[in-house]
Amino acid sequence: MSIKTRLDGTFALTASQIAKSFGETQVLRNINLDLAPGEVVALLGPSGCGKTTLLRIAAGLLAASSGQMQIAGARVVDGSRFNAPPEARGIGMVFQDYAIWPHLTVLENVAFPLRMRKMGRNEREGRARRALDRVGLSHLSDRFPGTLSGGQQQRVALARAIVAEPPLVLFDEPLSNLDRELREGLALEIGALLRELGLSAIYVTHDQSEAFTIADRVAVMLGGEVAQIDTPERLFAAPASVEVAQFLNIGALIEGRVCRTHGFTCSRDRLSLPDLARSAPEGPARILIPRTAIRPATEGALMAQVLRCQFQGDRYLLHLGLDGESTSLVCPTDRAVALNSQIPLAIDQDRLRVFPH
Repeated sequence: MSIKTRLDGTFALTASQIAKSFGETQVLRNINLDLAPGEVVALLGPSGCGKTTLLRIAAGLLAASSGQMQIAGARVVDGSRFNAPPEARGIGMVFQDYAIWPHLTVLENVAFPLRMRKMGRNEREGRARRALDRVGLSHLSDRFPGTLSGGQQQRVALARAIVAEPPLVLFDEPLSNLDRELREGLALEIGALLRELGLSAIYVTHDQSEAFTIADRVAVMLGGEVAQIDTPERLFAAPASVEVAQFLNIGALIEGRVCRTHGFTCSRDRLSLPDLARSAPEGPARILIPRTAIRPATEGALMAQVLRCQFQGDRYLLHLGLDGESTSLVCPTDRAVALNSQIPLAIDQDRLRVFPH
C-alpha cells in the first residue's frame, strides 16, 4: 500500500508561520507550507536562505521560535512551547553523506531503524528486504557499503529512510558531494523512485537543475522567506518578483518605463516594445526578457553584442551583452557568430514579464 493512499487525504506536512531566530538574527520569517500526500517539494535557495534550518525544524533537530507544524495530521511543533523529538515524528531522512554504517551489510543498514524500535529480527529483516526490493537492490543485501557505487549507496540510504513506511521523507542535499555527471543521473533516479513509490518528501538543494528534476513544486527561498512556490514550469513562465527572476537566472532584466502611447521604452532608445502598453501599468518598470523569448533575426527589436560563442555539439550558444555590458541573455543558434559582432534579436513579446517599480 502506498503512502499516498495510507495518508487518506491528510496533508503530509503543514507549516504555519514558522519563524526561527538565533539571538538577534532572524533566519526564518513566518514560513507557510503545505505538502500534499505523495508530493515532492524542493526547498531551493542560496546558502544562508534558511532552507536547511526549515528542514531541521521539520526533522525535530531544531526548535522553532514560533509557529505551528503538523506531520500527517499530528502536531509536532507549537511555537517554542512544544517540539516533538525526532523519534516521535516517524519520518525518514536521507543525509548528505548517506550516514551508512560501513561495518554492517546492506540489509543490516536498512533494518537498523527497526532494530532501534525493538522490532523482532524476522519481521525487521522481512521489511528491510521489501524496502530493498522497492529500490531495486534486493540482490545486494549481503554486500557491505564499501563495495557499492555512489548511486547504490544512495539507494541504500533511501531504502533505510522508507523501511518504516514514514508519512514524510526529508532529503538534506544528498547529492551535493558528488560530481555533476553522477549528480544529474542520480537526480533522475531519485525523482523516478519518489514518484513510483508515492512518497511525500521535502528535498533541500542549492542546485536548480536538481530541484526541477526531482520536485513537483519548488519553493524558492530568499532571505528567510518563501519568495515563491510553484511548479518548475510556472516559476520560469511567471516569476513573482525581480529577485526570483534573478536567482533563477531566467533572462535579462532591463530598466525602463511603460507609457500608454509608446509601451515600454528604456534608456538610450535601446529597446521599444509598444505592445506592452496594453498589459502593464504606466510608470517606471523592469522588463524580464527570458532566454526562451529571443532568437537571432535579420532585423529585430533589440541589438546585442556577442560576448561568447560556445559550441555544444549540435548547436552554438551565444552569450550576449547590451551596450557592451554582460547580461543574462543567452541565445541558441545553428551557426557560429563572430565575437564582438552586433546581431539583431527578434523578441516574443508574449513571453516577456514587466515588474513595475
